[in-house]
Amino acid sequence: MKKTLNSTVSWVGKVDWDLARFHGDEYSTHKGSSYNSYVIEEGKTVLIDTVWKPFAKEFVDNLEAEGLLAKLDAVIAQHAEVDHSGALPELMRRRPDLPIYCTSNGIKSLKGHYHEDWDFHPVKTGDEFELGNGKKLVFVEAPMLHWPDSMFSYMTGDAILFSNDAFGQHLATERLYNDLVDQDELWDECVKYYANILTPFSALVKAKIEQVLSLKLPVSMIATSHGVIWRDNPTQIVLKYMEWCQEYKEDRVTILYDTMWEGTRALADTMARAISEASPSTTVVSHCLSKFDKNDALTDVFRSKAILLGSPTINKGILTAIAGAVEEMKGLKFKGKKAAAFGTYGWSGESVKLLSDALKESGFDVVDEGFKALWNPDPDALKAAYAYGKAFAEKIKD
Repeated sequence: MKKTLNSTVSWVGKVDWDLARFHGDEYSTHKGSSYNSYVIEEGKTVLIDTVWKPFAKEFVDNLEAEGLLAKLDAVIAQHAEVDHSGALPELMRRRPDLPIYCTSNGIKSLKGHYHEDWDFHPVKTGDEFELGNGKKLVFVEAPMLHWPDSMFSYMTGDAILFSNDAFGQHLATERLYNDLVDQDELWDECVKYYANILTPFSALVKAKIEQVLSLKLPVSMIATSHGVIWRDNPTQIVLKYMEWCQEYKEDRVTILYDTMWEGTRALADTMARAISEASPSTTVVSHCLSKFDKNDALTDVFRSKAILLGSPTINKGILTAIAGAVEEMKGLKFKGKKAAAFGTYGWSGESVKLLSDALKESGFDVVDEGFKALWNPDPDALKAAYAYGKAFAEKIKD
């Protein structure tokens, strides 16, 4: 239902409390999410983005119930991904006359999704849409933040930046604003969102933020497409993005492993204790990836200055949970982080070299050849693993 942001701008999105997975099954949403859509009612009435397809009819019905459907003069489609554009087919079925303003790549993507030739109007950075009453929307292309078609819209007068996916998070809440929600939950979801979605595009994030900041535009609100609207010190999330996009790391080590018969787990536990004792200021976290949420684990990797990656050897290879994590890290392209590999083996013992090579390919600075132990580690092997953990702590000192 419609919620008022100010005298002419309203939220008309959908809070999805039940969402548990996103991007297919690729991203965990422990706190649900929201699909934020906005209506501007000035001289012209404009809809900015829609909601995910399962809520399309509900969304358009609500627009009609609020008296907005018939009033609409235009749609701004900032991003074609279906969690933002999913209600467009239902909307255009009822209002086929509506013009849709989006980037040229947005037209390609929307046609690719829906196979419709709607009344598209391509826009580029600096183009304007006159709202009336002395106000306008200024468009800013934001390619690869995080799709080629992405863009921002800035509303003059009210100084609202409609930022689409940038600066958002997956957090279901009826409290629209950043100052009204649990701050720990908010920031946990913000960094997880950046780590798992925007990390590969960090150089582009930095360039786009610098471009927008150079315009020296006032910003009263940042209206995102997921989660909260930033109204209390709204640019605080922009400053966080500037931190996160520049090879971000904390004094933290993440150990990711999987195990068959607890041997590799014994190495992980021993190394975690060794690192913690060698460097008490360092936060050490350890996750068995066949049991722990992968997106939460990758968030820890993003926050870390170094990681240890472990697997026993199986069929001259590595366990599948670790293989999946390796594939994810290759795509995320973490920068400025050190790493090493470890594992147990029974006869051939390829896993540690395979992991070391994969870490190098993923952009990590691999500090040594790794550590492996034969069969289930005996006391001597655990003693050696402890010594290895202490040595690793020394190698990753800043």
